[in-house]
Amino acid sequence: MSKRIRKSLVVNGTTIVTEAAWNAELDAKHEKLVEWLRAQKLAGVLLRRNENVAWATGGAVEVRVLTPAESGVASLLITAEGKRHYFTTENEAPRLHEEEFGALDFEPVLFPWYADDTVAAAQKLAGGPLGSDTPTAGLTSVNLYPLRQSLSETEIARYRWLGRQTADATVEALHQVEPGLSEYDLEAITAANLFRRGILPSVALYAVDERIYKYKHAVPRGHRLKQYAMLNLCSRKWGLAISITRFLHFGALPAELAARFQSSAQVNAALLDATREGATSAQLFGVAKAAYAAEGFAGDEQFHHQGGPTGYGEREWVATPQGTETVVNHQAFAWNPSIRGAKAEDTVLLRDGKIEWLTATPELPAIEASVNGTKYPAAGVLVK
Repeated sequence: MSKRIRKSLVVNGTTIVTEAAWNAELDAKHEKLVEWLRAQKLAGVLLRRNENVAWATGGAVEVRVLTPAESGVASLLITAEGKRHYFTTENEAPRLHEEEFGALDFEPVLFPWYADDTVAAAQKLAGGPLGSDTPTAGLTSVNLYPLRQSLSETEIARYRWLGRQTADATVEALHQVEPGLSEYDLEAITAANLFRRGILPSVALYAVDERIYKYKHAVPRGHRLKQYAMLNLCSRKWGLAISITRFLHFGALPAELAARFQSSAQVNAALLDATREGATSAQLFGVAKAAYAAEGFAGDEQFHHQGGPTGYGEREWVATPQGTETVVNHQAFAWNPSIRGAKAEDTVLLRDGKIEWLTATPELPAIEASVNGTKYPAAGVLVK
């Protein structure tokens, strides 16, 4: 085995991934990339998107500085001959060496901050046709999703940590919420809980009362909480993305709303039961459509996408009527069926035919839903 990385992944004194396991992951990814490059007849690939840099480095490298940007302060080159380089500016180089790339086997290529020479240098090092994950003149556009969709054991270990911590941060936020707080307050409380854990919030949908019923994507707009609050968020670490939605209600939950949560959970259960290797995007859309109709909400699948696989993107694809993408083993999913103020959303893992919840919150009320004799619980509303 090659020595790709010279450290273990340790968080707060706990080893998440051993050095040996991390090296095995990076070795397998390197071999997969080289094989793919040769099949594509490319001499190398230039990786600039944050998710691909994270994937290729096993989550060891974070090049993001501007949070919303798709790319960061460094790029990677992997060649068909097995060479590995990273490109960055001279001013960024010291920190990147000490805190990101220093334990890895990538060779640096540096240039002044005012003279970005990444593409020309990469072409020279590759010595032939070059692919790129961002549109670049003279380079072949590539999509690495097919290479990263099935998660390794070490990726799953990181994902479990992230799911658990994000779920804990969300539950903590629910208990901190009180009537009179604004949607911005809800966002700030949850974000602070994530930041304290070294986790980046990437989607923030926080709504209260009537806005939850009116909008599927209710970004915070400052309305003040009276009775009903929704915390709907995505988080990121090591390139991986987690999705979760939880609700809080002050006073008894209206019977009609409770029934909608039960129906949303049943649609979610139908989707989870159908999430099996080889299932297509179109088939999964059909499952959602039929499940809504069976619950008495025919056509509700038209009001918003129902979710799909996650991993290195909040959604790698979503289920559509003509979608041809297929489910693979060891793939993460976040379905998000919703019915007029109610919703079910967790991040799960399909692992050898079984569903594993990454964002389970057993301390909150649970809704029981089952399909074909298998139980698929969903989170209920926390009532205060």
